Amino acid sequence: MENEVHSTKPKNKLVATASICLISAVIGGLTTVAAVPYIYPTNSVATIQTAKPSITQVTNLTTPQTNFPVEQIAKNVGPAVVGVSNFQASQSRLGNSGLQEAGSGSGFIIDAQKGYLVTNNHVIDGAQKITVSLSDGRNLVAKVIGADPRTDLAVLQISDTKNLTAVKLGDSSQLAVGEPVVAIGNPGGNDFARSVTTGVISATNRTLDIQGEAGFNLIQTDAAINPGNSGGPLVDYQGLVIGINSAKFAETGFEGMGFSIPISDATPTINQLIATGVAKHPALLVSTDDQYNTYAQSNNKPLGAYISEVSPNGPAAKAGIMKGDVITKINNGPVKNSSDLIHELYKYNVGDKVTITYNRNGQTNQVQATLGEISSNQ
Repeated sequence: MENEVHSTKPKNKLVATASICLISAVIGGLTTVAAVPYIYPTNSVATIQTAKPSITQVTNLTTPQTNFPVEQIAKNVGPAVVGVSNFQASQSRLGNSGLQEAGSGSGFIIDAQKGYLVTNNHVIDGAQKITVSLSDGRNLVAKVIGADPRTDLAVLQISDTKNLTAVKLGDSSQLAVGEPVVAIGNPGGNDFARSVTTGVISATNRTLDIQGEAGFNLIQTDAAINPGNSGGPLVDYQGLVIGINSAKFAETGFEGMGFSIPISDATPTINQLIATGVAKHPALLVSTDDQYNTYAQSNNKPLGAYISEVSPNGPAAKAGIMKGDVITKINNGPVKNSSDLIHELYKYNVGDKVTITYNRNGQTNQVQATLGEISSNQ
């Protein structure tokens, strides 16, 4: 499945529920997506308090790095890339019921001994059964170790670990625009398994107003990423995974605009999911409503995250934030909508103190708040 927002069930919510703190991503989110991005599961359908790391990254290499040819990268990394199929209950016209494939996507093995693999949450969302197809032809049932809609990440496990190959993880914080990259995945499903496309890093620090991706500074690439590529790896020319392919810009007339979650940003959440089955995130415990911004633009009001509800005794409530306030900054980070609020909050950890700038009845005010916690199972 891909995050193209061709998701199986569109989420056209105008009220983001960040009681979950961060407005779990949002309001305009999938409405905007119609004219903006696509998030993939093929459809035919800040991370915080990390436990002892389960996966590590290859960083601080002291020897000169060698660029491998794409052929060698495909040979080395391809066997670690898997297809992920999402099966859900359905009923035929004849009244027969059963499980049918609702969508498919990609993933990659991060621990060959334990059978752990990473994919996007939207690839497995709503699944009643998940199967994984390996490069050697095996099709195995997988179980969900942990999934987190707020970061669009999921960890699966397969029990048959014979002859598995795992990827090596790189350092996405060191990426340079123009650097060559390779995307590997299953666009369109298993008929096109482990397709390899090449391109460059078009930009870093991109943001998208869609659930799961809103919290990250995404990698933009022109390597072809299509429905079914979601959850597959973006690899540098040292053969190291530096991103998780998750979305594309699908506006008519646009090409070559795919987006990946940076692996260095994803790793803490992945480790939390492996260690405890859940991921914890910093929270203000408010709900927001981006319909306000349409009104604001027409009436010369400040843009921001309009607070539609404040959880009693939550961090925002304790700081004095009230329903009707419009948050415009977290510390020095500008907030123009609900997604911006998520993005800024994800820069911090549970327990951090932040300065909130907000507008109330035309007056700009500032308060300090200590960030609370929300987990992926809430």
